[in-house]
Amino acid sequence: MITIDTTSAILEYSPLIPALKAFYTSPKGSALEIVMDNVAAFHDLKTYLSQQKIGFREIYEGERMTIQFTIPQNEVYT
Repeated sequence: MITIDTTSAILEYSPLIPALKAFYTSPKGSALEIVMDNVAAFHDLKTYLSQQKIGFREIYEGERMTIQFTIPQNEVYT
């Protein structure tokens, strides 16, 4: 599983940037885990995955929110 932790560094931009970069550059079929502490960005990522019909698992640990999913093999994303 590829883990992208957007909480470990102070980002000058939205945590969605490294999350979506990982989504689009990882091979299809890869399992991803995105860790965030930004509620709005986490909600936006969940909304995007839902619109793309990608199932996901949510994990909440205090301020940290984790979303796990697998990039489907034969899909084109918009």
